Amino acid sequence: MEWLASPELLAMLFVAAIVAGFVDTLAGGGGLITLPALLLAQVPPVAALATNKLQASFGTLTASWRMVGSRMVRWRDVRGLFWAAVIGSAIGTLLVQRVDPSILDILIPVVLIGMALYYLLAPDTTEASQPRIGEPTYRNTVAPAIGFYDGFFGPGTGSLFAFTRNTLRGDSLLDSTARAKIMNFGSNVVSLLLFALGGHMVWLAGGVMILGQLIGATLGSQMIVRGRVQWIRPLIVIVCVAMAIRYFWQSAI
Repeated sequence: MEWLASPELLAMLFVAAIVAGFVDTLAGGGGLITLPALLLAQVPPVAALATNKLQASFGTLTASWRMVGSRMVRWRDVRGLFWAAVIGSAIGTLLVQRVDPSILDILIPVVLIGMALYYLLAPDTTEASQPRIGEPTYRNTVAPAIGFYDGFFGPGTGSLFAFTRNTLRGDSLLDSTARAKIMNFGSNVVSLLLFALGGHMVWLAGGVMILGQLIGATLGSQMIVRGRVQWIRPLIVIVCVAMAIRYFWQSAI
């Protein structure tokens, strides 16, 4: 893949990673930006998924470090969620290397539009609310299921974690976003390791994008730590709609 050494392509991937790291930290869905950028650079699909995990792992690591360091979340409170996401992601990553993931193109837009409509039309969910399911149920079912999706495909995982914590567990939008970073890091890093063992990584592109992710995730984390949650809800709507449009567009062509 010598063409990826092109300064223009590497600059494009770097900028895409900065924007993705910022958006992903606040609302999830950074893969909407980075995965198409890698495919545009003519990286083969499985290698694009693998390289996307490489750079995304550093973004979620940065965000998770800030969440724990600022005491917005405590490790003992999210440890079980982290490992549940890890287990689901490991299964999804192993499976995607053996089957055609195109079936997700039918299901994902429906889920994304549903999430966007909820945040657009539902009452304000900034504050905590009454949980609809217990924490053990969430940890044993929802967290590994979303982790599986992240390992199998990926874009929108952060949004799904935040959305389900907010709607099913009643976490405030700020708390659900903070917890989502920890779970998303777990699902990212195990997927990264399994993809790397499978030999699918494009290291040059991934290395350049890591630098961009670190910048974007740091900026996004600063906004969350400062409590600027007014940005999160509209970003989730925009990201979900944009991702759904991309899927519909891709299927149309």
